[in-house]
Amino acid sequence: MRNKHLVIYPAIFSPEDKNYNVTFPDIPEAITFGEGIDEAVEMAQSALGLAIYDQESYPNATNPKSIVLENEDDFILMVTLDLAEYRRKNHAKTIRKNTSIPEWLNVIAEKENINFSQTLTEALKEKLGV
Repeated sequence: MRNKHLVIYPAIFSPEDKNYNVTFPDIPEAITFGEGIDEAVEMAQSALGLAIYDQESYPNATNPKSIVLENEDDFILMVTLDLAEYRRKNHAKTIRKNTSIPEWLNVIAEKENINFSQTLTEALKEKLGV
């Protein structure tokens, strides 16, 4: 089963001394760099998440074979990001929502000391599969 929250985009890594500059042909606002390849990949995931975390639709990923590299030292890596996980870690601000429930259900829930916010959050996560 495919993870609907998983995004994969080609990124261009351009070496510069010990650093790698990273750009995404499909997400031009996602630009970053890292010292060493490991840090560059981690920073690329973060830049990708920041650029698209609140979008409802995403551009199609370009076939890496069709990308023309400007410098002979440049190379392409596919960067993968689980947007649901990114949102949980980086954008967990809570907001207030008003809701209505039947009075009889409220009475029972209050007697059981149910945390309404926690219950609604858990139910939404389950319903959305996140």
